[in-house]
Amino acid sequence: MLNWAHIDSVLLDLDGTLLDLHYDNYFWREFVPARYAQNRSLSLTDAKAKLLPRMLELQGTLEWYCVDFWSRELDLDILALKTELRHLIKLRPGARSFLSYLQTRPQRVILATNAHLKSVELKFQQTGLAPLFDRVITSHELGHPKEEQAFWRKLQLLEAFDPRRTLFIDDNLPVLEAAACYGIGHLLAVSRPDLTQPSRTLPGGLTGLDHFDDLLPPRIVPK
Repeated sequence: MLNWAHIDSVLLDLDGTLLDLHYDNYFWREFVPARYAQNRSLSLTDAKAKLLPRMLELQGTLEWYCVDFWSRELDLDILALKTELRHLIKLRPGARSFLSYLQTRPQRVILATNAHLKSVELKFQQTGLAPLFDRVITSHELGHPKEEQAFWRKLQLLEAFDPRRTLFIDDNLPVLEAAACYGIGHLLAVSRPDLTQPSRTLPGGLTGLDHFDDLLPPRIVPK
């Protein structure tokens, strides 16, 4: 159980934290390569061999998270493809209950995501989560991904939070490392971002989060 008396601000990631990462994993690893192959008369194997190294090369950069960049790069309407697959957008168990609980508390609740705003809006349409945040901030708005210290400096200028009294929950290990370097005092790493995959072993020093119900007082955990 968290000691809420030591927390003033709550920063939350979206994909792999509040939402099941299966949607994004399937979209980029299978759905996009299949459409790319179809458009260029390639085999799926050849399409993956061409695309996946390029994706890995850009991982952790602002371009990697940018819908518009990949639309230009692949000559595909990425947002339209994401919309086509929107039925796979799912909340992680307990996520809505946790956000609703935070609405009863004085802490400021901020969505801090690397996801492009177009992706965020699509996922809000599908889940109805938008009203449960005090503010939504994307890395594109700040010009830096969460992996970079510049993101955290600019975020603090916008929100004036005390890093030592801030809770941050994310599934991305390099992002959590960057947050720790910035001095964020309370960090939780999602143990199983993709619910179709087994839980992973986290590096030492990181506290894992299996289920959002673990953060709720017993009296309000859904039965």
